[in-house]
Amino acid sequence: MTRSQAIAALDRGAARVLGLPARLLRTDALLRGVGGPALLAPYGAEAPLRILIEDYHRHASLTLVGSIAARFDLQRLLRNLAALAEREARHPDLPALPIERPIFITGMPRSGTTFLHKLLAEDPANRFPAVWETMFPLPRGADDPPARRIATVTRQLAAFARMAPGFRAMHPIEATSPQECIEITAHVFRSFRFELTHHMPGYRRWMRAADHVPAYRFHRRFLQHLQYTDGAPRRWVVKAPDHVFTLDALAAVYPDARIVMLHRDPLEVLASTAGLTAILQRPFAAPRDPALIGRDVLGDWRDGAAAMLRAEERRLFPPDRILHLRFRDFIAAPVAGVARVYAHFNLPLEAEARQRMERRVAALPRGGYGGLTHALARYGIDAEAARQDFTAYAARFGVATRQAPQAAAAGPS
Repeated sequence: MTRSQAIAALDRGAARVLGLPARLLRTDALLRGVGGPALLAPYGAEAPLRILIEDYHRHASLTLVGSIAARFDLQRLLRNLAALAEREARHPDLPALPIERPIFITGMPRSGTTFLHKLLAEDPANRFPAVWETMFPLPRGADDPPARRIATVTRQLAAFARMAPGFRAMHPIEATSPQECIEITAHVFRSFRFELTHHMPGYRRWMRAADHVPAYRFHRRFLQHLQYTDGAPRRWVVKAPDHVFTLDALAAVYPDARIVMLHRDPLEVLASTAGLTAILQRPFAAPRDPALIGRDVLGDWRDGAAAMLRAEERRLFPPDRILHLRFRDFIAAPVAGVARVYAHFNLPLEAEARQRMERRVAALPRGGYGGLTHALARYGIDAEAARQDFTAYAARFGVATRQAPQAAAAGPS
């Protein structure tokens, strides 16, 4: 047994002795301090919260640290939701704010979506939800300016990086970085984020069968809150690979959305995604069999590839509102890739914004990512069999592999 395994075993033992997570994670107790189930009703969030907590108890194998972290996370989300609801009661005009023609970045994970999001954030004309804003969107007291919340999130990210070695190399992120939409929809417990950081089989099944329109309605409301704080309409640029699973709901709530979809060799995607999932789950729970992580990742992104193909076949988004980018092309010439986005959506790319993007690329050619590699075999994924699963996807989006790789570098995500 390694030192880290021994520490994890002691941590799990402490959680069992103290009766965790059962003592910390109780739906009724968590809701009591924020107004009860009525808080969750507008977004149908009570059922997913109960299923989520049941999985924390039955399947997540939480350690002491994991139990405490899960409680803190759920409390933060519920308190944020209550604060947003209270603000809406004081400002009934807020839900009428227009969110027009937002840009959604999605596609395969580990395919440059985060890098593209960061480059678009260099344009002052674009508005993105920052990490600190998704964690603490409103002040937590009379004296809680943004600078204080940014400092708090900076400390929390540093603590997580210490608990999850390799995280920053795979996903460099700061408090002021653009954040993924899964952190927004986590507030109504309709988010793929929970199953990324924990083993959640019951919640996973619920998410696959759920109607995701309520999640996007909340997503829109969250952007309205940030825009209300700004005091002016903005051009929103948001991002999450997981949008590919819920494209119909996205189109229903955002009928004028513009979509940028990135594509990468699926075998590179699987290796890198499995590696990141293992890193994210490590601080909170008993070590999982890597083959089980690989099984989930393979199944998820086989479904994701099929969803992207269905959207194309149905022309869910008109050609002028969707742009496909290949990872290799984008990474080879990032600013040229950004220029394609602006040209496709008929947006002006001002010289100052382009220069800022060029400076960012020059300073961080790989987007700030390290050189970690992750082997398919470690996660029980047979490369040749997986390649066959993605034949139609790879052919349709021009990312067919010449030879199945056995490992993939972390690369820009």
